[in-house]
Amino acid sequence: MAEFIIDSDGHIMEDHKDIFAHIKGNFAEMNWHSTWPMFDADGWQRGLARKGKREDPDAERWINFQNENGIDMAVLYPTSALALGMIQLPAWASALAQGYNDWLYDRFTTQSPRLKGVALLAPQDPKAAAAELRRCVKDLGFVAGLLPSATNNRTPLYGSPLFHEIYDEAQRLDVPITIHGGVSQNLGLDRVASFLEAHMLEHPVGLFLHITNMMFQGVFQEFPKLRVAYLEAGAGWVPFMMDRMEEDYEKFAARLAPNLKHAPSHFFESGNIFVTMEVEERTAPYVVKLLRDDVIMWASDFPHERERDQFGGDLPTLKARKDLTDEFRKKMLCDNPVRFYRLSEGDIAAAKKAKGN
Repeated sequence: MAEFIIDSDGHIMEDHKDIFAHIKGNFAEMNWHSTWPMFDADGWQRGLARKGKREDPDAERWINFQNENGIDMAVLYPTSALALGMIQLPAWASALAQGYNDWLYDRFTTQSPRLKGVALLAPQDPKAAAAELRRCVKDLGFVAGLLPSATNNRTPLYGSPLFHEIYDEAQRLDVPITIHGGVSQNLGLDRVASFLEAHMLEHPVGLFLHITNMMFQGVFQEFPKLRVAYLEAGAGWVPFMMDRMEEDYEKFAARLAPNLKHAPSHFFESGNIFVTMEVEERTAPYVVKLLRDDVIMWASDFPHERERDQFGGDLPTLKARKDLTDEFRKKMLCDNPVRFYRLSEGDIAAAKKAKGN
């Protein structure tokens, strides 16, 4: 098992009233009546749990969770703010992103070097999003930018040239972009029968849309140093999508993607496309062999969907697997997130010091 363990995708639970207090500009001069959702989701009964079985962790509770499970560092992502892409007014989306990022900095990442922040970016205004990414990296010390996978119909998929300004800034800053599954709106899932069905499909379907569009519209070709992670759908979908992309590239690329100079396999082999893998995925050895062993990361997803004591079995399950090597486990738990997020020796040392190692 890795000596230093990084949770590549943990979550916070937003305090909407506190976030609104961090918003600047014209919107800060207004009153927000909390009966209305700040981040409008999708109508499913999100957030329900058995009494006393889950928690909304602040920074101290997050550190306690790390200590209980042998985790040294966590990279923190939103929860309700994953619905940011559904907002209609670009200026409001950008203001909310700025308020969320300042709140995350104040309440979490300044509390411990073991907690790292990801900049929430509003895809409704790519120019403002690029500036926000730069601010969050330079001023707040965040380690990545986040584009939500669910967006409204006014917002194109992330292969559009409209987003090149964001990718150019990320490449210049040498920070990655993450596409994170979230709410089920605008994904064709309005006909499913339950939250179970919506939740199962919303994460992979959103990622499928964006990675396909980004691949065939030439994002990975145009930005050869850009690292992108597709988060919270596991890794078993990658071989399926690789084969689908390769087949359709052979059939249609000459007419429909004539500027794409390489087959999709070339870009998967580049080492710039990352995913997180669930500890119990049965296809794990195949994915590791077919993709690369240095682009797969581990994520706790704490505190989502499960009761507190159920998270404790993840790392022991991973350690007990006989079909994965110790070398790969070390990469998955430490080396790969270090490479993806460009964590420095100073980051690691500060986290170890804070933990008391």
